[in-house]
Amino acid sequence: MFIKKLYLKNFRNYEDQTFEFGEGVNVVTGDNAQGKTNCAEAVFLLATGYSPRVKKDRQVIRYGQDKAEISVDAQSNYGNVSVKLNFYEQGSKKIFINGAETKRIGEIFGNVYAVFFSPQELKLVQESPDDRRRFLDIAISELSRRYFYSLQKYKKIIEQRNKLLKNEDREMVLDTLPVWDDQLAEYFADVVLMRADYVRKLAPKAMEAHLYITDGKERLEVSGAEKYFGDRAEVVEQIKIDLANCVEKDLVLGYTTIGPHRDDLKLTLNGEDVRVFGSQGQQRTTALSLKLAELEILKDTYGEYPVLILDDALSELDKNRQLAILKRIQGVQTIITCAEMDEKVFSQSDCKLFRVSNGRIVG
Repeated sequence: MFIKKLYLKNFRNYEDQTFEFGEGVNVVTGDNAQGKTNCAEAVFLLATGYSPRVKKDRQVIRYGQDKAEISVDAQSNYGNVSVKLNFYEQGSKKIFINGAETKRIGEIFGNVYAVFFSPQELKLVQESPDDRRRFLDIAISELSRRYFYSLQKYKKIIEQRNKLLKNEDREMVLDTLPVWDDQLAEYFADVVLMRADYVRKLAPKAMEAHLYITDGKERLEVSGAEKYFGDRAEVVEQIKIDLANCVEKDLVLGYTTIGPHRDDLKLTLNGEDVRVFGSQGQQRTTALSLKLAELEILKDTYGEYPVLILDDALSELDKNRQLAILKRIQGVQTIITCAEMDEKVFSQSDCKLFRVSNGRIVG
């Protein structure tokens, strides 16, 4: 897949701008706060509906305006595709796929597929399990709309279940919980089974990517807490039993103590926890390796590479690792943002250069 055209209107600091990308490496340069990351953010929003930077959609609207529009024209093995997002000051947004409006945000997945990395993605390695779950959730949703919808329903039922657990009428709670748990177990099973399958695919690909980038010096191992085995029906029954066994504990604590909302990924380098013992460079390389593994899984699924977005991703890596990454992504449409284009690093790549200033392409 490759993006042919990206259009931004009143998005962040862009008033009205079109990027026409090449099929290889596209380098967007400029001083800080000129619009490089805004361009990268827009591409990922059009692929997933998620902003990697803000939680409220209205925050992407240009100051003084009440609406923003972003759109992309792309080409894949399945034909041409267009996606457009309109954002409104009151917080709503509209999604258009090939010109037709869709009301379900999950329908955005699988049209334009992309992998995003920025310095903020270091949270994937450095910070809480929430960040690693978010990585899994977005990555798997790009492969399966069913996963996205099952996850949304799971979260809603967990919220209702937690409210119920805080109710002081214990008899009513004990009578009602089995009804919620029968529903919860179905979506719980979908999420844990698809996450386990994804981690099984991710682990060897991340290890191989990390060995490549580090010239064989560091071995990255990825694992998750796989607790359920068997077919889906068997897993649903196991989950119902586990939920029933945790009722007394859940009532005391006032929340649901088991489930995919408590999952985590374990990441080790040469047997040591990279979060605790890894240097900044090792942690960055680990996060990049996970993203490169995600790239390969999308390629295996769709039969072609997604768009790779590297937002200020290379700046803190040594030259050898920078060159290894650029060699690794040959044949992948890539959008790279950086303050300055290092000719020595990019000399082996066929690059298209965009220089931006104050939300405009200036060269």
